[in-house]
Amino acid sequence: MERSLAGEDEVEERLRSDEEEEEEGEEGWDDWCSDGDDAGGGLLCLFCSTRFDADSPLFEHCAAEHRFHFHGIVKELGLDFYGRIKLINFVRSKVAENKCWSCGQAFSSNTELCSHLHAPENYLIEGKVPWGDDVYLKPFMEDDSLLHSLSMDDDDEDEECGTSMERGKCSAGNEVLAESLGNKLSTLPEGNGSDISARFEQECTIGSTHREDRESLAFETNDSQLKVTRASVNAKAIKTVDDNYFGSYSSFGIHREMLGDKVRTDAYRDALLGNPSLLSGAAVLDVGCGTGILSLFAAKAGASRVVAVDGSAKMASVATQVAKNNGLLYDEDVKAEQKQGTQVISVVHTKAEELNQKIQLPQNGFDVLVSEWMGYCLLYESMLSSVLYARDHFLKPGGAILPDTATILGAGFGKGGTSLPFWENVYGFDMSCIGKEVTSTSARFPVVDVVASQDIVTQTAVLHSFDLATMKESEMDFTASFELRLSESGTVVPGVTWCYGIVLWFDTAFTDRFCKENPVVLSTSPFCTPTHWSQTIFTFEEPIAMVKESSTLGSSAWVGTDECPATMLKSRISIVRASEHRSIDISVETTAFSKDGRKRSWPIQIFNL
Repeated sequence: MERSLAGEDEVEERLRSDEEEEEEGEEGWDDWCSDGDDAGGGLLCLFCSTRFDADSPLFEHCAAEHRFHFHGIVKELGLDFYGRIKLINFVRSKVAENKCWSCGQAFSSNTELCSHLHAPENYLIEGKVPWGDDVYLKPFMEDDSLLHSLSMDDDDEDEECGTSMERGKCSAGNEVLAESLGNKLSTLPEGNGSDISARFEQECTIGSTHREDRESLAFETNDSQLKVTRASVNAKAIKTVDDNYFGSYSSFGIHREMLGDKVRTDAYRDALLGNPSLLSGAAVLDVGCGTGILSLFAAKAGASRVVAVDGSAKMASVATQVAKNNGLLYDEDVKAEQKQGTQVISVVHTKAEELNQKIQLPQNGFDVLVSEWMGYCLLYESMLSSVLYARDHFLKPGGAILPDTATILGAGFGKGGTSLPFWENVYGFDMSCIGKEVTSTSARFPVVDVVASQDIVTQTAVLHSFDLATMKESEMDFTASFELRLSESGTVVPGVTWCYGIVLWFDTAFTDRFCKENPVVLSTSPFCTPTHWSQTIFTFEEPIAMVKESSTLGSSAWVGTDECPATMLKSRISIVRASEHRSIDISVETTAFSKDGRKRSWPIQIFNL
């Protein structure tokens, strides 16, 4: 899929023009506000149309007027930051349906619902809270100011240091500034006692990636009923994004980059040509065919019929011509007795979800589904949903999907994974002041770049694995907790090692479940040959000092500093599909533990890709 780099030089450019864009964006603010209710600002009650200037009076109102004791529930169940986000989105979703969030009773109007006052009957259903699903991590209401102001008490953090960590404010909702800027997210305050809030461009422009027009659905209120619409991009905006997305693939430079990626292309070639028992005589569906290279491999491997699908009109035309030039294009006008055995490829210009509208296909008539759907951080571009749709509607029961597994992995990286070494010696001059600013800015943006294996300082952790043969689309949103300790390899020198952030990559596999003769693994790991996917870098707000557990270093200083380095980092990362079509939101939460068990947590960082 579309690949290019979002390097730190681009971050610097956006930083320099931030003030100008801010002014431009605010001029267009009125165009983004809904008529009436939302234009007034403030925090909207979970149950009625009352608005407040802060979350404290809002929750006091909810307790007094609606018998919803938010802080009591949080304390009783020990809800963490994510649990609070989920609870608020869950309650809003139930109110939108005019249902009691606690007992589930339905009402004909919001007025009746608000008069239905009672203490919660039971938080748990079969031992689980009803808002536990990760779907409730996504803001139910577009630009929910309450989520912007939501804070997490860290009273149990850092008591050994004589102070508690500053409260971290997470912009789990999106702050819409203007169409010319796209959506923005608010960053968390740094742990230095000041309430620093920096707004940044949510669309992380990666190389030549286009800017996408977006529209949002707003909420409306009246005296009798509160109608809240789920935060999503409407059909018109989705079509605009899709048109731009497929249009971007009209550039041959993108396809030159992908075809020139030998790791990628060789993996698909080896899987298709190296498993004759799977491909010989098979009907194959190629989703997102581009130039048609995978279809060409499938035809060469002996497939009896290949249907290549692409949403770009230009690339569908190109793939058709390529298949024809190689004597592989299926021509319905040619009589059966005149057809050659290799003329099996048909190219269709459409999205996978609309394939049935373009050509007649038997229900679940394909033996093999092949697609190169992976994006940055695996899930960027959200093409996986189209692959899963094609699997469910066009693949035979038990049919092969290639690749059939995908895994997201991560590790901590050192100073070499940043631009600091470059700025410390520029033609013999010290420009480290620039490097520090660039690195600080990188903590607000994901960076797609190659990280050298020697710059990985921790052990590798598996975040999440997908089984493409069985997974559901909802599983694309997930939260993973994992631990990172310094690597046992010789690349980590004795003493303190500084971890500057977490880098993610992915592996996809053509396992022996379907590729019995020749299983293949395609890896984008820093320890393997670089691919055009590179890796995705998430930089900490400040580096964390680490030592191996055998070290005797330690003191009463803050954990993660040079005086008291950490022996282990515990991170929690959530990756969810953003309200902006084909984008993803990533949150990173990090806690450092010292050898004696003390800990220190940093504010949650929010990234958009």
